[in-house]
Amino acid sequence: MIQEFFNQRIQRGLVRRLNNLKIASLAREVARREPKSNNGAPVAFFKASTGIDDLSWNSGFHLLTSWAFRLQGIPVVYFACDAGMSKCVLGTNRDHPHKEMPCKSCVYQSKTLYKDVKTFERSNVLTSSAQWFNYQRDEKLSEAVAGVSVEELMRFVWEGIPLGALCLPGLRWVLRVHHLNDDESTRYLFCEYILSAWNVSQKFKKFLDETNPRAVIVFNGQFFPEATARYLAQKRGIRVITHEVGLQPATAYFTEGEATAYPIHIPDEFELNDEQNAKLDAYLAKRFQGDFTMAGVKFWADMKGLDESFLQKAAGFKQIVPVFTNVIFDTSQPHANTVFEDMFNWLDLVLEEIRLHRDTLFVIRAHPDETRVRKASRETVEGWVLASGAADEPNVVFVGPWETLSSYELIQKSKFVMVYNSTIGLEASIMGVAVLCAGKARFTQYPTVFFPQTIEDVRRKMKEFLVADSISVPAEFKRNARRFLYYQLFKTSLPFGKFLEPSVRTTQTKLKSFGLEELVSAESVKVIRDGILNRGDFLLDNRFED
Repeated sequence: MIQEFFNQRIQRGLVRRLNNLKIASLAREVARREPKSNNGAPVAFFKASTGIDDLSWNSGFHLLTSWAFRLQGIPVVYFACDAGMSKCVLGTNRDHPHKEMPCKSCVYQSKTLYKDVKTFERSNVLTSSAQWFNYQRDEKLSEAVAGVSVEELMRFVWEGIPLGALCLPGLRWVLRVHHLNDDESTRYLFCEYILSAWNVSQKFKKFLDETNPRAVIVFNGQFFPEATARYLAQKRGIRVITHEVGLQPATAYFTEGEATAYPIHIPDEFELNDEQNAKLDAYLAKRFQGDFTMAGVKFWADMKGLDESFLQKAAGFKQIVPVFTNVIFDTSQPHANTVFEDMFNWLDLVLEEIRLHRDTLFVIRAHPDETRVRKASRETVEGWVLASGAADEPNVVFVGPWETLSSYELIQKSKFVMVYNSTIGLEASIMGVAVLCAGKARFTQYPTVFFPQTIEDVRRKMKEFLVADSISVPAEFKRNARRFLYYQLFKTSLPFGKFLEPSVRTTQTKLKSFGLEELVSAESVKVIRDGILNRGDFLLDNRFED
């Protein structure tokens, strides 16, 4: 086991070095071919929260898009971190929060990505197209946050900038909890994040003054470095585009909204034709068998059907109702909790109904991502099940994140399905099953599920469904669910598979061999360019669907 670990580290290091050599070679070639005179205001690129010493998928999307722009004479400026934060999200060691940051390897990686960038002249000023920012601690701010409680830090505002709110999602993500303890470690990290976000804000203001970009492209927009940049740019009326991994392998999603919320505009008149329906059904057939990946992760390597012991237990109940939960970060993002304070608050309500309806078997399912290596949740559904006493209820079956029981077979045997904001809710609607949703999800922007807007309405709808002889599901739910999923898969997921492939860790990527002409002419690049320069919708044209 130990030998295997070291062998993988050696392999990963070798692949990283070879990949960096390829990146550096192509970066030099981009710089050589880049037009000497650029026209128009630049496009600014900033990513500090993805990829430290490896090329992450989002780093790959970021880099390739900027290269393609430069090769087409679109001026590009990079806002780049040179140990510019006392603590950053990716570099934080949650077990040892005072541990030194991995700035050396991170900056080395970044300088490989931005190798040989040129300068361009704007208003008779020669401006570097890679502006590196360092860290300068603000002692006045440091004194202001010293000794402040976690609750107060959440609401902390400094010179008009809501630093506490900007830092909160990243802090929850790195600690893998929603409910933050008011202890020394948490306060320390929160304060350092706030100080670092303030430094980013001051350096980014100067960067905007000097470059006056037409648009800013940032990764994700949820972690404090990019969230702060996004906030400041939008305050100036500058368009901000965020990006995330798409739903298909090796694809990216770009949007002028919040990438993690996945805003999609689907024309009212859009209907799937026979070919598109067949295409979606082929995808769903694989997914229902567990044959899919997300951000390079394959969760269901060996999906299993419902076993005999479960079926025997279920036979003793009138009906089955699955309760599908989600991972902490997906439920802790600001846009998710519009009805309940958090997912666990919703589960408390569900438990009240569990105890009132003994004729119903409730199957509480934890999300498989809760135990992902290096990203395991610390505030888990299993922990809630044990602490709340749900595990002791005779009409509860808990399915842990490590279990490969088929959610889809479970849905087929269910009266209705309860979700917080998990994608399984969208799939259950496609299967024609009633879905009661409690948190704002990507798909709730369209009528796809039952989504009451108050806690009492959620409780009322839950009671109504549990005692009803049958549940009538509006036909538009299935129609909209199919339309939404089709758009996610085949319209918004911009393919980069010609240029990127999985690395040793499938959550990381490496460059394929390709010509720069291929990159410039790629359909994804055309879509992104149209989105930036012409306010396009960042959707693949019908011509590119196949």
